[in-house]
Amino acid sequence: MLHLKLLLLTTLLSIDSNAMSSTIFSYEPTKYTLAHEEQRKCLGDRPLPTFPAPVESIERGIKLKVAAVQLETPACSPKDFQDRAEEAVVKAVYEHGANLVLLQELFQGPYFCQSQEASFFALAENNVDGNNALIARMQDLAKKLQVVLPISLFERKNNVYYNSVVMIDADGTNLGTYRKTHIPDGTGYQEKFYFSPGDSGFKVFHTQVGVVGVGICWDQWFPETARSMALMGADILLYPTAIGSEPQDPTINSADHWQRTMQGHAAANMVPVVASNRIGTEILLDKEGKEKQRITFYGRSFITDNTGGLIKEAKDGSDIISAEIDIHANRSIRSAWGLFRDRRPEMYGVIRTKDGQLQI
Repeated sequence: MLHLKLLLLTTLLSIDSNAMSSTIFSYEPTKYTLAHEEQRKCLGDRPLPTFPAPVESIERGIKLKVAAVQLETPACSPKDFQDRAEEAVVKAVYEHGANLVLLQELFQGPYFCQSQEASFFALAENNVDGNNALIARMQDLAKKLQVVLPISLFERKNNVYYNSVVMIDADGTNLGTYRKTHIPDGTGYQEKFYFSPGDSGFKVFHTQVGVVGVGICWDQWFPETARSMALMGADILLYPTAIGSEPQDPTINSADHWQRTMQGHAAANMVPVVASNRIGTEILLDKEGKEKQRITFYGRSFITDNTGGLIKEAKDGSDIISAEIDIHANRSIRSAWGLFRDRRPEMYGVIRTKDGQLQI
């Protein structure tokens, strides 16, 4: 019966191809939310994707091997969002030998923050540090693949909602949650309607493959985020992302600026940066099925080295990129360079102000 309901609901969503390698996905909030809730009910009953061979057959070195997944908008069922993410993780592990895989921000569905729609609050995941079907499923996947998985999701905690990442270690352990610190509010990116500013503080996670720092999308524009995680010992900085066109001015293309900002974080902290962005056009529909607004996400997911140099960039469309990171060599180079030795925290009080004016 649930399967039949899903089929009926997904006929209310549409998809078609554009001239680029990306896709166009159209959705109406209430109908999409109902479809998502139906697929969530049966999430725990669905089998994980099949593995092409025993996990023990994967050739993995002793170094950290990170993969960034970039996914196009899928076919119109909410189930497809989850399925293609899980399949991409399997591919990253088997074809790239990854032991850390980064999926894009809010990968379970379209980027729903284009406008203020109360129905979308039903998409939030509750009890992410306890009995939650999505987290349990991803823990099972991580354990079976022996891979670290940062899981980006819409979190509900009682009456408060957050844009969060749950870090799952390679043995399936839930290491905790980071909640997005900086919340944007602009045309097409109306996140302040949905998310409260995170209360977790910046965090790093001590995983089986290294110390992993994670920020979320808008966090990536703030050097304070990267520096804080570096100070806490991060070996790598991850940024799951949803960024693309600006609906108020479609001529704006921030892709180069976006990359350079994070390359600067890598260079200034001497820590590699990995960003995973979605790609494709998502069209928000009104109740009559007419276009209300659209965003074209530009992809360009990438990996830098510890000097900020771009070493991998995703092609147009769905792609997986990977790189091997020698965290021990990077630690030695970072120490020898002296950037953290020569910091003067007592001189940086102005950074704690909004307007640059210290109160004497």
